Amino acid sequence: MKIYTFERKSRIILQNMKNRIGFITLLITVFVFCSFTSKNSSQKGQKVLIKTTLGDITLKLYNETPQHRDNFIKLVKSKFYDGVLFHRVIADFMIQGGDPKSKTAAQNDTLGDGDVGYSVPAEFRTPKIYHKYGALAAAREGDNVNPQKASSGCQFYIVVGKKFTDKDLDLMQLNRKQKIRSQLFQKIMNEKQAEAESYKQNNEIKKLESLKDSVMHKLQNEMDADSSYIFTPEQRETYKTIGGTPHLDGNYTVFGEVLVGMDVVEKISKVKTNNLDRPIEDVKVIKMKLIR
Repeated sequence: MKIYTFERKSRIILQNMKNRIGFITLLITVFVFCSFTSKNSSQKGQKVLIKTTLGDITLKLYNETPQHRDNFIKLVKSKFYDGVLFHRVIADFMIQGGDPKSKTAAQNDTLGDGDVGYSVPAEFRTPKIYHKYGALAAAREGDNVNPQKASSGCQFYIVVGKKFTDKDLDLMQLNRKQKIRSQLFQKIMNEKQAEAESYKQNNEIKKLESLKDSVMHKLQNEMDADSSYIFTPEQRETYKTIGGTPHLDGNYTVFGEVLVGMDVVEKISKVKTNNLDRPIEDVKVIKMKLIR
């Protein structure tokens, strides 16, 4: 009888423990889910106010580039950008900032190589997102040391650019196509190099010719499938009427745009600069903060 009572009590206790554990697990799951959802929803459609010594700029961050969006938000929250300079300014092109070294730089210091020790993978979204007038994009190191076109972890630029004609865009499109074709051809040839060398050494001319034909066939097929170099009607209209920097499309990640304050961006872009494009009189980010 005692054994039965003990077993029965044990079952009841175990069942109660299971119920409690299940309830606690449910609470934890709901809490984590709500926290995750709240965090993610707060990231989406995020706006940023940049207070500069020449006026205020309001940015909108794109949801389509989440890694760049979240990294920018993290830096803004940590006040990383407070006190940095717009250290590179080119009229009819862009204004660039975000170098942490610029916070304490002397007037004649060369800036532009400061960083946070990491990069952000490229998030190209052309043709939907491109370098129109007012676009916010990430600076990066050159192709020779950065073939993946990964972005700087902190440096950014805002596009001013200029307006283009259809003739300008046609020529730019042709140059883009030729560059892509050349890069693709080199990639395919690198893959086939060992095979080609073997045919050459053994004087197998027919196999070498066949390999050449297959390379050219693959090149053409891949070029036919790639339309990234073609400006869409929307892009053309924007670049002709509003302006931008179309030659940067597909090479630098655009992750936001200016909502308010392009007059301030224009003002900054026109300040006097030295031979390294640094403003003679510092243009400083006084503060950046998240707004809704």
